[in-house]
Amino acid sequence: MKRIILTGYTGQLGHEITKRLECDYNNYFLETSEKIILDKSRSKEFDITDKNFVLEYINAIKPDVIINCAAYTNVDQAEENYEEAFRVNSLGPRNLAIAAEFVGAKLIHISTDYVFDGKGVIVNGEKMPYREYDVPGPINVYGKTKLLGENYVREFCSRYFIIRTSWLYGENGSNFVKTILRLAKEKGKLQVVNDQIGNPTNAEDLAGHILKLAFTDEYGIYHCTGNGIASWYDFACKIVEYAGIGCIVEPVTSEQYARKAKRPSYSCLDNMMLRSTIGDNMRYWEEALKDFIKNTLKL
Repeated sequence: MKRIILTGYTGQLGHEITKRLECDYNNYFLETSEKIILDKSRSKEFDITDKNFVLEYINAIKPDVIINCAAYTNVDQAEENYEEAFRVNSLGPRNLAIAAEFVGAKLIHISTDYVFDGKGVIVNGEKMPYREYDVPGPINVYGKTKLLGENYVREFCSRYFIIRTSWLYGENGSNFVKTILRLAKEKGKLQVVNDQIGNPTNAEDLAGHILKLAFTDEYGIYHCTGNGIASWYDFACKIVEYAGIGCIVEPVTSEQYARKAKRPSYSCLDNMMLRSTIGDNMRYWEEALKDFIKNTLKL
């Protein structure tokens, strides 16, 4: 019977992985840090930044797979709370990698498109999505700490999957889709940036690919996003359209919508490694979004 430790299970992605494990993969044994604490004397939650705790806990469980969905994800606050972002996004993965190697477990670590600088890759004069072999160059603290976390995983663990994703939305927690739906109903008119391009990704689709990889030995770095590209403006327009809300969406520039952390203007990812191994069955972003709004949110 397989043992899996899942960190960050209350987040969007962790929630979807938990659902799939409990339904589709119910022949596997699921350990989640806050749901099941095998050492009953412990009252603290699973803190990936506490190296001694991580080593002790994982050595006691001896999991087959560790899936790390825990992260400091507030991009703007990370500019000020950089030490906390560093502890969670960099040291946390390091601790898990060391523990995974010690017990011989596979480590699946979730990363981000924000490890890239947003300039894209120019091929024959055309901007192309980043592939797994392209050199990262993050432009904000969040991206820098996530990249360091990737590097620690690669350094300390020999059985790793680093999965970069982007513009994630799901049933649990807050996300861009839910925010746009709420604001569209409240205001009837929205302004959304049109000069940041990426890949909207349904957490349900991502969870399925993560679990498919978990039971293989196809180790390495993966990009796993919804297929097709969009701006945040394009994304918002489709959200409003699919929900049937009478709201006007206007495009604006990033300069008009200033934020603390600089965002990459082009962070599109190419799922090349998926296509080359287990297959890329990520849906096109419009299809996945329409399904999410109509069948998951039931609007």
